[in-house]
Amino acid sequence: VQLVESGGGLVQPGGSLRLSCAASGFTFSSYYMMWVRQAPGKGLEWVSDINSSGGTADYADSVKGRFTISRDNAKNTLYLQMNSLKPEDTALYYCTRGGGYWGQGTQVTVSS
Repeated sequence: VQLVESGGGLVQPGGSLRLSCAASGFTFSSYYMMWVRQAPGKGLEWVSDINSSGGTADYADSVKGRFTISRDNAKNTLYLQMNSLKPEDTALYYCTRGGGYWGQGTQVTVSS
């Protein structure tokens, strides 16, 4: 199982980023997927999840209305579109399918 996140970077408040998570080594289309983040000096925070078909998604209150999770099962890729970014969104973002399988994370820094 391999999960590789990308798309992070430095962005100004109010800006947007799109994170990607390329999955391999398992049947991606069969798994529920999640984005989790860890801000500096803080614990892990669940951000969003999506069911295997992509038809159902859920969000943490802190990102609801600003972030959109999606997936392309044909490309074995999970996405997180992040709009109206705030400094408090600064964190290392991970994708995970559960079962102890995580990517290495991609850093998002929101700062002017």
